[in-house]
Amino acid sequence: MSALPDIAATANHDPLIIAGVEYRSRLLVGSGKYRDLEETRRATEASGAEIVTVALRRTNIGQHPNEPSLLDVLPPDRYTILPNTAGCYTAADAIRTCRLARELLDGRTLVKLEVLGDEKTLFPDITATLEAAETLVKEGFQVMVYTTDDPIIAKRLEELGCVAVMPLAAPIGSGLGIRNPYNIRLIIENAKVPILVDAGVGTASDAAIAMELGCDGVLMNTAIAAAKNPALMASAMKKAVEAGREAYRAGRMPRRLYASASSPIEGTFF
Repeated sequence: MSALPDIAATANHDPLIIAGVEYRSRLLVGSGKYRDLEETRRATEASGAEIVTVALRRTNIGQHPNEPSLLDVLPPDRYTILPNTAGCYTAADAIRTCRLARELLDGRTLVKLEVLGDEKTLFPDITATLEAAETLVKEGFQVMVYTTDDPIIAKRLEELGCVAVMPLAAPIGSGLGIRNPYNIRLIIENAKVPILVDAGVGTASDAAIAMELGCDGVLMNTAIAAAKNPALMASAMKKAVEAGREAYRAGRMPRRLYASASSPIEGTFF
């Protein structure tokens, strides 16, 4: 009689691979909007995240030597610090910010690119995003890119050499959840690089839905930082991402219009 598979081991052997590096956690978190660095530390630890995004224009990671640094509570030997270009509205600004990040982080080239096109919605400027992505890839950066949920644009960014494509679920900080799951599915089905939902997640069920759709991961900030208890919400998001991933890998039952008895009557004696 063959031994039953170790379910826990099977579930745990499922790394997220970005730019050739394996990560245990599929939850990526931001570092902004917290009350202080201590709250940032507690929430990040509770999330189990290994990749933490940092808005270089708003956060000190060494460019201001006499001020408290985020790296004091989130050390680079424990976390992958992912500098992002939040607040950039032109390709030139985003490229300049990535170059600065590379200098501050001892030559590390993994960056999150976002070029915004509108101050109210914070939707990306796709033309500028494509321009910046092309330049950064040519300069040797490993680009994880924030974009709309347009499958054509997502594929174009992959073809330019981005190591991960990150379509929005809803506007940044809105907490509206995944507004267009069908486009997200199309992006996933056509992709050969990791697809991570970025922006719009509000609560744990949103994260689970993203993972059940087949996303490789979820990036969030406001959903955790704006919660009444950020550390507790971070813990909830960790569990939701793990559960959603396991459900996706397990393969859900087909949807049916009519009932199907849990205890079939076929083969019964009376």
